[in-house]
Amino acid sequence: MFNDRRTRIVPAGSPVGSGMVAARRVPPVGHHGAWEGVIPIAATSWTYAEEFIAEDDVLAAARASAEEVGVVPVKTGVGAALRFLASVLDARAVVEVGTGTGVSGLWLLRGMRPDGVLTTIDIEAEHQRLARQTFNDAGIPTQRARTIPGSALEVMPRLTDGHYDLVFCDGDKHEYGAYLDAALRLLRPGGVVAFDNALWHDRVADPAQRDAETVAIRDLGKRIAESEALVPALLPVGDGLLVAKKLWVPED
Repeated sequence: MFNDRRTRIVPAGSPVGSGMVAARRVPPVGHHGAWEGVIPIAATSWTYAEEFIAEDDVLAAARASAEEVGVVPVKTGVGAALRFLASVLDARAVVEVGTGTGVSGLWLLRGMRPDGVLTTIDIEAEHQRLARQTFNDAGIPTQRARTIPGSALEVMPRLTDGHYDLVFCDGDKHEYGAYLDAALRLLRPGGVVAFDNALWHDRVADPAQRDAETVAIRDLGKRIAESEALVPALLPVGDGLLVAKKLWVPED
């Protein structure tokens, strides 16, 4: 008989501590009964999974540039997941909100088809200059990366409806809900929207945390989870990667 008990994976540094600890009862989202979680994953296994796909010297240099200018790039596990999504989608057109120094952009470009074009938006033109250097160092043809400086909520309305395979958002957390609205317009049916920092440093899962950024991300997750037009998943990589596929809906 099927036993409706699920495994909870807890990363190192969580409130339950690192390594192997006793199981505890944690109800999943939308589940009204109690259930028993099992022993969380060990810190060594968590690190092994995050570093399963190694980064090269170009990405290491982009991370160093990010630290110099005060940018926090995606973790390696998130980058690998983004490359995987772009590859599975055979992505030809991708939008990125939050260029940074090109770490996530390079992961995306490496997963996209050879003729794919990344449109990446950032309010800081200097960050985009560094990202273009990253792409150049990686041998990415210039025409494959379109950098647009400016506010995402001003740029995204100018992009073509239903044209994109993937929209990745790693910008202002307060604007995540608005990014979702824009992404759903930009995505083709079957396209995917992804949000970084979906766990927001372990704050989203703690109902006592009520700061504006945490609430915005928590509300986004609830909205995506409850939408009948999306197929969602919350991946425990990096600081959390929330993904959702846009379903095809027949016209009336």
